[in-house]
Amino acid sequence: MHHIEQVYINGEFVTPHGTERFDLYNPATARVIGQVRLADAVDGERAIAAASAAFPAWSKTTKQVRIAALQRMHAAVAARHDDLLEAVVEEYGAPASRSAWMASYPAEVIAQAIEALEAFEFTTVAGAARVEMTPLGVAGLITPWNSDAGFICGKLAAALAAGCTAVIKPSEMSALQTQIVTEALHAADLPPGVFNIVTGRGDTVGETISRHPHVAKISFTGSTRTGKAILRNAAENFTRVTLELGGKSPTLILEDADIRQAVPLAIQAGLMNSGQACVAGTRILVPQSRKTEFEQALAQAVAAVVSGDPRDAKTVVGPMVSEKQWQRVQGYIQKGLVEGARLLAGGVGRPEGTRDGWFVRPTLFTDVHNQMAIAREEIFGPVLCVIAYRDEAEAIAIANDTDYGLSALVLGGDSGRARRVAQQIQAGRVLVNTLTHELKAPFGGFKHSGVGREMGAWGISAFMEPKTILG
Repeated sequence: MHHIEQVYINGEFVTPHGTERFDLYNPATARVIGQVRLADAVDGERAIAAASAAFPAWSKTTKQVRIAALQRMHAAVAARHDDLLEAVVEEYGAPASRSAWMASYPAEVIAQAIEALEAFEFTTVAGAARVEMTPLGVAGLITPWNSDAGFICGKLAAALAAGCTAVIKPSEMSALQTQIVTEALHAADLPPGVFNIVTGRGDTVGETISRHPHVAKISFTGSTRTGKAILRNAAENFTRVTLELGGKSPTLILEDADIRQAVPLAIQAGLMNSGQACVAGTRILVPQSRKTEFEQALAQAVAAVVSGDPRDAKTVVGPMVSEKQWQRVQGYIQKGLVEGARLLAGGVGRPEGTRDGWFVRPTLFTDVHNQMAIAREEIFGPVLCVIAYRDEAEAIAIANDTDYGLSALVLGGDSGRARRVAQQIQAGRVLVNTLTHELKAPFGGFKHSGVGREMGAWGISAFMEPKTILG
């Protein structure tokens, strides 16, 4: 059993003021594997005070000092790769196809921040003026459970590169991963108070951070509903925000697509991270003229996907992170049937051969129209739907007919045409015939998928404001 009894404030592991304990589960067995003692509002206040005290000195550090600090962070996080890999499998249930990436990504995003910082221009000239990029102050970083360590390291690296100090509130459901990352960051020997990590609930620690007048910037990744609440709280103090929220991403397959290439990419896009991904391509748009052909190929591919034990090398889809999430996904599968969608693969219940864990049958619906709940609402599970379109104009209209706009995928034989279609889709990122993720490029969404951008120079700039100096 794991017992996590401390949070990290002002360069030290300390016993939190909060006394509530939260059970940690292995989602593959649905059994308790430990407990974490949660921080409360008092701990949030203490962390903000520590970050506030550290800000004046850190904001005046040179680029070289910050690069050196990030390099120590990178080395320390990379050294804990194997520990993090085990935690990702045990606590989150990520299968081998995902867990390896989740264990290496935290160090990779720090390396990306180092490269971006090395090239970043803090002072530029605009006519007769000198423009200086100035760090905002204390940054509140609120991270989700579906890629805990990666979000902590990515947000923190960008904030520190900009000259901000930070208070991090990770998800209480990812406490094992958070503990490993915190230990690694502590070993990097940064000045006390420059970063603080307080694991707690959103309605206590998260609320404290988003309302606090000494927090100048909030960077949040999570649900659109919570993002709206943070935006309302931030308005009171004109706190700057970056929000990376939900998605209902389209995978648009053009008429000239090679089915042998398009289907595997469409399935990977839809089922990545066991479907628990904000960028998952859960709406698969196919031409009406090839609907039957794609239905058969997609159904065969989904039926072949192994959902089960994350430690089995054949597993592609692991368990849902919690019983609540399992129930949510089951509810949407049932809703799809009630709405009249036709089931091609999967369905309600657990996959054959599984019993205790929060496993879901990878599910594919067809005869779906874009007004159904399964086509409009983010399910956050391995549930895909096929939507037919008559021509390119209708395909683009369907792709854009959503409250979200985070990511999209266009698949076609004529790459030039596919890129022209990609330019017409309202999304922060559009992939064309690839699932490659570019760490140097800005990442974020349109519409209800968020505000602002992360990664690269855009991610560093998000923690700064330009100051104009004349004369």
